[in-house]
Amino acid sequence: MAKEKELKKDNGGYTASSIQVLEGLEPVRKRPGMYIGGTSTEGLHHLIWEVINNSIDEAMAGYGKDIIIKLLPNDLVEISDDGRGIPVEIHPQTKKSTLETVLTVLHAGGKFGGNGYKISGGLHGVGVSVVNALSVWTKAEVRRDGKVYAMEFERGVPKSKEPKVTGKSDKTGTTISFQADPQIFPEIKYSWEKILGYVRHQAFLTKGITIKVYDSREAGKERAYGFLFDGGLVSFIKFLNRGKEIKNELPFYVEKKDDTTDTVVEIAMQYTDSYKEHVFSFANNIFTPEGGMHEVGFRTALTRVVNAYARKNNILKEKEENLTAEDLQEGLTAVISVKLRNPQFEGQTKAKLGNSEMRGAVSSVMAEALADYLESHPNNAKAIIGKCLLTCKARIAARAAKDAVIRKGALEGMTLPGKLADCSSRNPAETELYIVEGDSAGGSAKQGRDRKFQAILPLRGKLVNVEKTTLDKVVKSDTLKPIIIALGAGIGESFNIDKLRYHRIIIMADADVDGSHIRTLLLTFFYRYYEPLIRSGFIYIAQPPLYRIQKGKDVQYVFTDEEKVVAIEKIKATLAKTKKDKKDKKDEDDALEALKTVEENMTMETDSEEGEAEELTEEKALGINIQRYKGLGEMNPEQLWDTTMDPAHRLMLQVNIEDAEAADKMFDVLMGSEVEPRRRFIQTHAKSVKNLDV
Repeated sequence: MAKEKELKKDNGGYTASSIQVLEGLEPVRKRPGMYIGGTSTEGLHHLIWEVINNSIDEAMAGYGKDIIIKLLPNDLVEISDDGRGIPVEIHPQTKKSTLETVLTVLHAGGKFGGNGYKISGGLHGVGVSVVNALSVWTKAEVRRDGKVYAMEFERGVPKSKEPKVTGKSDKTGTTISFQADPQIFPEIKYSWEKILGYVRHQAFLTKGITIKVYDSREAGKERAYGFLFDGGLVSFIKFLNRGKEIKNELPFYVEKKDDTTDTVVEIAMQYTDSYKEHVFSFANNIFTPEGGMHEVGFRTALTRVVNAYARKNNILKEKEENLTAEDLQEGLTAVISVKLRNPQFEGQTKAKLGNSEMRGAVSSVMAEALADYLESHPNNAKAIIGKCLLTCKARIAARAAKDAVIRKGALEGMTLPGKLADCSSRNPAETELYIVEGDSAGGSAKQGRDRKFQAILPLRGKLVNVEKTTLDKVVKSDTLKPIIIALGAGIGESFNIDKLRYHRIIIMADADVDGSHIRTLLLTFFYRYYEPLIRSGFIYIAQPPLYRIQKGKDVQYVFTDEEKVVAIEKIKATLAKTKKDKKDKKDEDDALEALKTVEENMTMETDSEEGEAEELTEEKALGINIQRYKGLGEMNPEQLWDTTMDPAHRLMLQVNIEDAEAADKMFDVLMGSEVEPRRRFIQTHAKSVKNLDV
């Protein structure tokens, strides 16, 4: 009995009352990250995507062709369509209005079988109910059966027992209005560009629908944008390839239903002179950035059919090897879209399609259509295969050069090219590589670093613009070759992220025009040849301070002109507060009065040393010493460690890719061979440059 009491005593109060049961929409408010991925800007915009997806599902089902999105004052969002309208009659299971059920019950929707939707982008059936749960206020307005029904909600709770009839209408459709909850989202700020980017994709993928976006959040700054693409994926391909040199002028396109799997397969493809591939795959209009079985089927058919055509027409000789999948990637732009009944996505974010039957379905449709395309358009076929043969030759040359580089690196062991000062730790998770501009800064970094986990690689010579060259020239480059060897993960088809020697690769360059140019060239290199490192969050940009401000023994570093002004004002306030000697205060006031004309120019930068000295006169009168760093080489090792390398105090920017398509286009514009797009970009954005060091 005593033992039983002892066991009961040890339960720590864990009883039936400890188990919390969340009802209705409570789980969504309790754990929003499980439903929308988080409460950051991505999660906030996900609310809009969920409502838009419902309207897109109606369009894909053949009902409705117009979608209107409005951004209104007070963070209100309104999305309307001309679909069938959400049913309003009593639901047989919930005994409530179907409209209320759809907006308040998780996993309630027309996407789980029955006659609702054969194909839909919403997998979990939680879309609009989640939006309702995470909004302060939601209103659903339905036009159906000649009437207009409306129902309002507050944080997911209906304000009436049933939808109210508010008018008559000879049209059908649904309008959802909502106001995101500030209790859930720390910042409610919708991005016009992000919304347009998402909507553009949806309009490409559902050809023939019209989507209009209106922004009237600020009076006098109203704007509107619309999308209508009758060309569908062909229009998408042309959009992706704008400004590039095209190889096959007539894009390959196929749209066909695979009867075996009851799947609609739609593919568009075109080759350009680019050195990178751009393949975008979708399942039921949901972007699958990690690909999946539909993408595997596409690549398998592409390789097989192109090789078969090249052999048949004697383009590939008997003794020559087949083109590899890698040879067919360079310059490839493709969009793969499948619409299937029961999509199976891998992971919470639906990043990869797992349906194994999609491999065969896409491969079958692609192979038949591509073989016919190549036979029917021999000039386009010749252009495609010519591009792939050039890639093959470059691959063979690059492999030879790369193998030589890797062999050399292995033989040299710790004394790798580029004067790499390696760290003692061999655990990639805790080590970091600083790629440093210039020998002077490299010397300071080597002396100031923590040798246990920080490696230093000074850059020497002129950096190659990888946007304008091939892989074989990249691996032979005197400036990029040391980086390839130092990373230890290979490049091209031999790249293996598991062999990476450092999990933080930090670009450290001067805060001037030359430093910006070097950062851009290095980012282009990493984006084109080491994109997985960026996606994994391994690439960083160091942020060295712009000023060192000293008053007596107190030293602080600031990173912008704005921070400098704030720091100086704080010092002035402290001085004014602590001055007890009235005479000293009077003298200080007199000095400030005499320098009033200088104070007006306090935050202005000048190109001459004389102008800068004049700017600092006022601070010197107060005993404040300001040093502006024009380069990393001006810092001694201790200063470089304190400001830029000490994990406890440094400021670094992590490089990521929110929109791969936009990032790729920007690299093309800024670093590509076409001059005119770059000229237009500079002319458009020149006025937005605040400070320019020359």
